[in-house]
Amino acid sequence: MQVELHDIHKTFGPVYANKGLTLVVPSGMIQGILGENGAGKSTLMKILSGFIQADRGEIILNGKQVVIKSPADAIKHGIGMLHQDPLDFPPMQILDNFLIGHSGGIFPQKIKAKREFLNLAKEFGFSLDPNNYVDALTVGERQQLEIMRLLWLGVDVLILDEPTTGISAEQKKKLFETLRKLAAGGKTIIFVSHKLEDVGDLCARVAVLREGELVGSMEPPFDNEKLVEMMFGKVIVQPQLQTIKPGECVLEMRDVAIEDYRLKMSEINLEAYAGEVIGLAGMEGSGQSLFLKACAGLLRPVGGAVYVHNENMTGKVYRSFLQRGVAYLPASRLEEGLVPGLTLSEHFCLADGNTGFFIDRKQNLALTNTRIKDFNIHGLATTPVESLSGGNQQRALLALLKDKLSLILLEHPTRGLDIESAIYIWRKLKARCNDGTAIIFISSDLEEVLNYSDRILVFFSGRVSRPIRADKTNVEELGELIGGRGWTKLAT
Repeated sequence: MQVELHDIHKTFGPVYANKGLTLVVPSGMIQGILGENGAGKSTLMKILSGFIQADRGEIILNGKQVVIKSPADAIKHGIGMLHQDPLDFPPMQILDNFLIGHSGGIFPQKIKAKREFLNLAKEFGFSLDPNNYVDALTVGERQQLEIMRLLWLGVDVLILDEPTTGISAEQKKKLFETLRKLAAGGKTIIFVSHKLEDVGDLCARVAVLREGELVGSMEPPFDNEKLVEMMFGKVIVQPQLQTIKPGECVLEMRDVAIEDYRLKMSEINLEAYAGEVIGLAGMEGSGQSLFLKACAGLLRPVGGAVYVHNENMTGKVYRSFLQRGVAYLPASRLEEGLVPGLTLSEHFCLADGNTGFFIDRKQNLALTNTRIKDFNIHGLATTPVESLSGGNQQRALLALLKDKLSLILLEHPTRGLDIESAIYIWRKLKARCNDGTAIIFISSDLEEVLNYSDRILVFFSGRVSRPIRADKTNVEELGELIGGRGWTKLAT
């Protein structure tokens, strides 16, 4: 199906998200869309997929103008969108999620649906059990489920918004194989990303957006430096981050054992020092999130002890850890980190810990505007957090952190962020290290783990490596360990 977007305009209050955008995507093409956070990429795709409506402009499918008023409307026209955060229902079974949106009446034909589910899974090489529950799946597997659901509903145009954030290299490889297969079969793929290497590996053409406008397009071979300049209007230089001499021990884990219904880890020993950055690497679901939650008091260890500044914190709740200067930032920004429906000023009011009976609105507004300026958040004090771009939500999360912290625990701190935003986030984090804060973070991007860590822990199938100095390893060695190879050598 050929997709044409003509003169698309969209504003959110004073913010102009799309300014007269025109884009034509031929049938069977994998079209890349690049742009910095807040460039208007997601807004344009949400208009095409019916989640929001344009203020002005036309959508033309196979030469015929259409009006798309809702996601259900978009599905009827053959358009489906896979969002950065999969829109599924974790407490439900996979098969029940698969059936969502299907016009099967009150009593859907589950036996037939299950058979077709298994046929689709086999066709694309997905290992999904329809009787399993969604909350047991990794982000990559949830993406696979959503792709299957949209294909089963009959979409001819598949939109993917930042699909490679938070998934492993192996899962990305499987995703790209699937997308190439779909495009070869005549499906139109629109791939929204900020990652130049992903666009280069996958796309037949790329359009670049900046500040709501289409500033240019390019076909292979792609010139990455030119693309970056088109995205930001300037050349972006990766800064040389200074190594900070570690201080006192902030966190100590002694023979810690952690488990849930899928995974068990034992004999975890670690000392994290003030000013140090420790990166956690491994395929998703290998235990990094469990480890981080145990460091924050969000998961109680089944054995061993956790100390913060030499105080035994084993079994204590997150609030106790927070009082000792430990803060946790989750990967699910809107599900766990922020409160949809509340504005930025309301978030800063809550985080500020106002103990009075009444809120000093003037003081709160001043604090909010200061944080917005300091963290370069593209929004107003009255902006609801759910209307911010992913990068600005991440900046808001960081701005909510208290000034003096001993330890910050982060899940995918630059997930879904463009190059400039990622550099900005790490500059802010490293500034905290200068003030004596230790940082432990998870990332699926091995380059990020290597570039920003002092030491690295690798996770594989319930095993946790000894700390590895980042300047003594490389991407290839980490990749081997993540895949389960080279552990014997590591133990010597």
